[in-house]
Amino acid sequence: MKGRGVLLRVVEERFALAEVFTIARGSRTHADVLTVALTRDGASGRGECVPYARYGESSGTVRAQIEGLEADITRAALQEALAPGAARNAVDCALWDWEAKRAGKRVWELAGLERPHAQVTAFTLSLDAPEKMEAAARRHAHRPLLKIKLGTPDDMPRLEAVRRGAPDTRIIIDANEGWSAEIYAELAPHLLRLGVAMVEQPLPAGADEMLAEIARPLPVCADESCHDRASLPDLRGKYDMVNIKLDKTGGLTEALALRDAARAEGYRVMVGCMVGTSLAMAPAVLVAQGADVVDLDGPLLLAEDRDVPLVYDDKGVHPPLPALWG
Repeated sequence: MKGRGVLLRVVEERFALAEVFTIARGSRTHADVLTVALTRDGASGRGECVPYARYGESSGTVRAQIEGLEADITRAALQEALAPGAARNAVDCALWDWEAKRAGKRVWELAGLERPHAQVTAFTLSLDAPEKMEAAARRHAHRPLLKIKLGTPDDMPRLEAVRRGAPDTRIIIDANEGWSAEIYAELAPHLLRLGVAMVEQPLPAGADEMLAEIARPLPVCADESCHDRASLPDLRGKYDMVNIKLDKTGGLTEALALRDAARAEGYRVMVGCMVGTSLAMAPAVLVAQGADVVDLDGPLLLAEDRDVPLVYDDKGVHPPLPALWG
């Protein structure tokens, strides 16, 4: 798309995973992403999104949304032109990157944020047979926080196995909408016994009213039930935490606004991701500053990444270099 000296391009890219990644909805061997590149006034910016079928998205539909935009669209106009989702995310982040490159500043400066620092991130163990999950937990027991993918009627053996493999590691659980209220009520005491710190989206979005009626002995985090600020009224009394993902909010602009609004309403904040590259994680690192839980491990699951990847070390995930984003 061209116009008024602007070039806005979107390309499909595929990055191999280090190993098969499985959740309750299925498995994958690659991260399929869309990369947006914006060029204007001698500066260029990039953004990445991961279309998600759970939200009715595909590479084709998201690409069509992006290609339907005016080439010189602004961030403010973008918020009205597209609904929250992957398409708006990639363009919003590309615009932030472009603005920073043009101004010779970092995005955190333009957004009025404090200088970002490394954040400890969770590492995700995908759904598998208990013995394989125990072996994976043992390999990653040195990590300070493990996120366990569950969401089936037979999850207790898996959770017990992970705890055996990593007896001292902090554990959080993502059920990916896979439990019923009855299953969750039955599992909750065992989650506490095994030292689970938080459970993410135990019930399906749209069918989670029972969370307001049953005991929540450990914090419950809204993922599929929380997309942007418009989601917050429906979460009251059901959730204690919200998981902010840029592919749900539709970019950094709304993600920062959602973070502030959620905190103002008393929610704890988690910042998560889809399985994408360092380019997708880079803007999320800004949102993750001071979050209660950070889950930006996408690049750690990849066999290949961007040319200038994010740095992960004992301090966690570091802010991006300008050559990557922002």
